[in-house]
Amino acid sequence: MPLFKPLAFFFISLCPCAVMAQETAKLACTGNDLIAVLEPAERDALLAEAAAQPYAEGLLWRATRGDTVIDLFGSYHFRHEQTEAHLARLIPLIDAADTVFLEISNEDQLQMQRDMASNPGLMFITEGPTLPDLLGEDDWQTFSDEMAARGIPPIMAAKFKPLWATLMLGIGPCEARTGGFTGGGIDQRVGEYAKEIGNPSRSLEDFRTLLSLLDELTMDDQIDMIRLSLAWPGNADDLSYTVRQLYLNEQVALTLAFSEYVTRAFGGDAAGQDFDEMMELLLEDRNLNWRNVLRAGISPGDRVFIAVGAGHLPGNLGMLRLLEEDGFTIERLPL
Repeated sequence: MPLFKPLAFFFISLCPCAVMAQETAKLACTGNDLIAVLEPAERDALLAEAAAQPYAEGLLWRATRGDTVIDLFGSYHFRHEQTEAHLARLIPLIDAADTVFLEISNEDQLQMQRDMASNPGLMFITEGPTLPDLLGEDDWQTFSDEMAARGIPPIMAAKFKPLWATLMLGIGPCEARTGGFTGGGIDQRVGEYAKEIGNPSRSLEDFRTLLSLLDELTMDDQIDMIRLSLAWPGNADDLSYTVRQLYLNEQVALTLAFSEYVTRAFGGDAAGQDFDEMMELLLEDRNLNWRNVLRAGISPGDRVFIAVGAGHLPGNLGMLRLLEEDGFTIERLPL
């Protein structure tokens, strides 16, 4: 089930998990816009595909049904240059909320980190061949160099489970070196603020469920994903820059469309089917599960604030369309 790096990058943008510990630095990464350099026909087709999606643009939304109000924010799980400005905009909505939902609450993330510390097998290969053996000499050297560029030493890189390694390759070296793996993103900041005002965040899903998704692929498939990531012919910092700028411009559906475009263009014959399967597993199925959590956890008259990865908002099975199907009126709010 081979997948290409842009999809891996998008997935790690969905995963609100700080997987490394390093000093946080100011994010100041630049790059080239990979959409701007596409052939005009390709670019126009991509823009049209994105525009056709329900709720294609926008990060901040309100869903209203009677006297029940849900404010939803689409997050970028890594810290970026607008994180604190976004938090300032969200604070009044958090203040007004009876309940604050995150994909995984801050308290549950701490428990997840404790579980990973006590059970390294959640993230690392603890027995049998490690990545130098599984990849072979040439691919291991390339992989090791790429991980070192992201601040991860070879002795640690060797022991990552392949899918975790692929997810880390999906973020550009600059963004990784300047705090991308450390946390401090908007989800964490929302959770911290909610706790400060005495309304701790709640989880939309059990983190054990999320982690289990990462083990559904076979080892051979995961190794294939690393090799395909290493085959990416472009600049990884350009890719990170492009996706981050799309997010800051609130072009959420275009981010998804671009990820699919590059995956299909460079990922081989099975890439399209693989992309669809991963979208179902990591976005659509989770959205449906979260809707059930909200149905059970919200009463008439409640005021709710939700922050989830921005990719969960648009589309026919996006959170906004699902809430619309449940009788909510959806309106975009200025950010």
